[in-house]
Amino acid sequence: GHIVRNWKVRWFVLLQDKLLYYKVEAGKKEPSPKGRILLDGCTITCPCLEYENRPLVIKLKTKTNTDYFLECCSREERDSWALDITGAIHAGHPVQVQELHRKKNSFKLLENISLHHIVERMCDSSTGIKLTRNLEQGSRYKETFTGSALVDWLISNSFAVSRFEAVTLASMLMEENFIKPVGARSTEATRYSDISEQFLDDSSALYMFAESSNKNTVSKEELHFNISELSGTIVKQGFLVKQGHKRKNWKVRRFVLRADPAFLHYYDPTKEDNRPVGGFSLRGCLVSALEDNGVPAGVKGNVQGNLFKIITKKDIHYYIQASSKAERAQWIEAIKPLT
Repeated sequence: GHIVRNWKVRWFVLLQDKLLYYKVEAGKKEPSPKGRILLDGCTITCPCLEYENRPLVIKLKTKTNTDYFLECCSREERDSWALDITGAIHAGHPVQVQELHRKKNSFKLLENISLHHIVERMCDSSTGIKLTRNLEQGSRYKETFTGSALVDWLISNSFAVSRFEAVTLASMLMEENFIKPVGARSTEATRYSDISEQFLDDSSALYMFAESSNKNTVSKEELHFNISELSGTIVKQGFLVKQGHKRKNWKVRRFVLRADPAFLHYYDPTKEDNRPVGGFSLRGCLVSALEDNGVPAGVKGNVQGNLFKIITKKDIHYYIQASSKAERAQWIEAIKPLT
C-alpha cells in the first residue's frame, strides 16, 4: 500500500501499456480496478531484495518515481510476471524484446569472472547475502543461506542474467570450495546428482561459506608456459567442467582455444592472475564426443551427458563436460581443424 505500508491481496491484469489491479472480496474480483500502473518509462527490479523476509518481490518504479512492490506466490511465478511485464514495457521496441528473450535463454557467463570478487561481495555487511539461522530436521545451523537466496542475489547483483546462469555460477563456487552444503537436502544432491544438478535452486537447501574460502589458493607446483604458445589467435573460449588427472574430481575451468600455434589452455577462475593452470598442443590430438547413456570408461564419479574426450599425441586423456549438446558440438568443431 502507498499510505498504510501493509500488504494486500490484489488481482492483477497485465495489458499492453499498463498493469491493472483489483480488490478481491469473497474470492471474487470487483468489476472496476482499484488502481493502475502505467508501464511507459517504468523500470523493473527482479529479484528485489529490499525486503529481507520477502524474497518473491518485484519492484516497479514509474516514470514519476513512484515505487510499487509486488509479491508473488513462487519464484517461478515471480520470474514469469517479471519477464512479461518487461516485455510490455519494451513493447514498442521489438529489438529490446528479442534481446530480453535471448538473454533469458542464453548461457554465457562473464568472460573475466572472478570468484574471489563474488565471494568478497557476498561477505559485504551491507550489500552481501543475508546470513540467517535455519532449522532442518531438528538440526539448527548458524549463518546459512538458501540455494534460491544465492541465485536471487547473483542475479540482482548482475553476476548472472538468468537463473540457469546463476545456478552454474553457484556450482562453480561450490566446486572451488568457497561455499559448502549443510543439512540433508543440499548434501544429498552433491552425492547422487550430476554436476549440473549438484547445487539446488531451492528455498529448503542450505549452504554456508566454507572455512577454507580464505586459504591461499596458490599452487605449490609452478607451471611455466612458453610465451609463443600463448600468443596464438584466440578462436574460442568459455567455461567447461574438466576431470582432474590425479584426484579424478571435476572442476570448472575457463578454456581458451588458440590457433597459430594450436593450443588449448585452461584457467582456474578462482585465481586473480591470468595464467593458465594447464594446457597442451593440439597437433596430433584426437577429439570425440562420448555417449550420453551411462558413464563412459575412464570417467570417475556420477557424471554423464555432454561429455567429450581429447587424447593428446602423448596419449594423455582429457575428459571434459559442456553445458549442452550444442555447446559440446561447437567445441569439437572448433578443435578438430587445429589437430
